[in-house]
Amino acid sequence: MSRMIIERALEEGRGVVRLLPNWVPRSFCRPGRRLRLHPDDYFALGLERGGIDERWFSSTTPADNGPLTPENEGLSFLVTRDGTERARLIDAVSEFKGALIGEKLYEKYGRWPMYSKFFDNKGPLPHHIHHDDEFAAKVGESGKPEMYFFPAQYNNYGAEFPFTFFGLNPGVTKEEVKAALMAFSKGDNRLTSLSRAYAIDVDTGWDVPPGILHAPASMCTYEPQFASDVYAMYQSVLYFDHAVPEALLWKNCPPERVGDFDYLIEVMDWEKNVDPRFFQNRRMLPLPVGETEGCIDEWICYKCETVGARRLTVLPGRSIVFKDKVAYGLFCVQGFGKINGMELSSPSMIRFGEQTHDEYFVTESASKEGVRIENLSEGEPLVILRHFAEHPDRPEI
Repeated sequence: MSRMIIERALEEGRGVVRLLPNWVPRSFCRPGRRLRLHPDDYFALGLERGGIDERWFSSTTPADNGPLTPENEGLSFLVTRDGTERARLIDAVSEFKGALIGEKLYEKYGRWPMYSKFFDNKGPLPHHIHHDDEFAAKVGESGKPEMYFFPAQYNNYGAEFPFTFFGLNPGVTKEEVKAALMAFSKGDNRLTSLSRAYAIDVDTGWDVPPGILHAPASMCTYEPQFASDVYAMYQSVLYFDHAVPEALLWKNCPPERVGDFDYLIEVMDWEKNVDPRFFQNRRMLPLPVGETEGCIDEWICYKCETVGARRLTVLPGRSIVFKDKVAYGLFCVQGFGKINGMELSSPSMIRFGEQTHDEYFVTESASKEGVRIENLSEGEPLVILRHFAEHPDRPEI
C-alpha cells in the first residue's frame, strides 16, 4: 500500500512530492513563536513534552526525545496531491533507493543522509556539542556536522539573546573546561565565560563542524545537518535561570564512560574550538551561483562537505525551469506560486495538524530534468531554501 501511495505522489508531481509539516518539541527549550504556528498550538503535544520549537524538513531521522517520544516523531511524510494519502519519506527511500536520491548517494550511505530544520527558541540554547563519526560510532550513531542560516522572513525579532557562543577563547586550557564540567551539578558552571559570543545578522550563516561547542542564539535558525541527532549539553544553567538536566551532559556517552570527564574533553575538537580566526573560518555570507534569467540562485551553507544549502529567489511574475545535479528538499519562506503545477506558498499561520504547501522533495532525476517554478505574484519574490547532501559544485572556500 505504501509503495502505491509513493508511486502516485511521484507521478502526480513528476518527481516532486509534497511533504507535511514535521513538528518536534524540546522539553528543555521555550518556543520563540516564529514558526507561524497558531498561538494556541505551541504546546499541542502536551506540557510534559515541552513546547514546539522545531520543524524538521526532508527528514528520515527519528527524533531522540527521551522515553516519551512517540513513533515517527521527526520523520517526514509525503502526501498525494489531493492530500488524502500519505507515506513516510524514509519508506520512499527504502523502496526506490538510488532512483529517488541518486545512485551514488544511496550506494555510499544506503539512506537519505541529511535533513534540515528550523529551531526557534525564545532564549539561547545551552553550550553543547555534537559528536564526530568516531565518538558517535561508540553508541551506534553517525556524527553530526551542521550549518546555520538566519532567514529574514522568519526573524522579525531576535528574542531574548540574539548572540551565539562558539568555541572557546584562545588560550583557554582543557583543565579550565574540565573544571567547569565537573561543576555541572553544583549550579551554574559558567562555561560560556570561557567562550566568545557573536552578534547574529539575518541572512548570514555559520559552519558548525562536530566537536565544536556552540550555544545558539535566540533566532529562528535554518539548520542543514547530517542525519543524526547526537549531542551533549555542557552548560548547566542558561540565562534566566533555566537549569539543564545533568543527564543531558552524558547524552550519547558510552555507558562505561559516564562520569568520566576526560571523555567529554576528548569529544571536543580542541584546535577548532580555540581557533583565533574562528569568525573568518566559520562565518558564511551568501555566494551567487551565477546569473540565470528570472531568478537569483545563491549558496548560503557551503563550508561542509557532506551537507549544504542554497537560496533560490524567483522574481515577480517570472516562470523558470530550474535544473540541478542532486536530489534536494525545499522550503518556501516567502511568496506564492507553483512547482510542477502544484501550489507552492508560504503560509502566514498554520494550525497544528494542518497540511501546507510550503515544503517539497525533489528526486535526483527530476532535479536533472528541471523543475518548473512559477511566481504568481506581480510584486513579491518567491523565495525558496533548498537543502541537500554532497553537491558536486560546492564552492571551495
